[in-house]
Amino acid sequence: MSTSGKDELSVEDYIAAMPQGMGGLNEKMGIQLLEISAERVVGTMPVDGNTQPYGLLHGGASVVLAETLGSVGSAAHAYPDKVAVGTEINATHHRSATSGTVTGVATAIHLGRTMATYEVVITDERGKRVCTSRISCALLPSDRFAG
Repeated sequence: MSTSGKDELSVEDYIAAMPQGMGGLNEKMGIQLLEISAERVVGTMPVDGNTQPYGLLHGGASVVLAETLGSVGSAAHAYPDKVAVGTEINATHHRSATSGTVTGVATAIHLGRTMATYEVVITDERGKRVCTSRISCALLPSDRFAG
């Protein structure tokens, strides 16, 4: 995987370059990446299987989607010299979703040397905003994670 921070990455190449693919939680949640660049990441998640007892999309599921998208964008920005690790996330839940698929769009609001921050907007199939989140990731030297 290589990027100047401005090029869109192939989703397949990005996932193949990850040590453990998309990871267990993302796979269990049904998260699919559609577009990856340091400036913007788009992904989807089914509502079915990610609900709370009342049949509504679980707020924690929205946060998982937001963290995934913001972390992927941060990693694309940081690559190859640094690794992104989440440091803070918040979410405001605006309306419920009970079926279908939600789409998250993470847009970079700060791409620095040591930190990246994204706003993530999650919408339902009608384009209605379900959740707004903000995530910040620290960018750490990749040699700290060499095995």
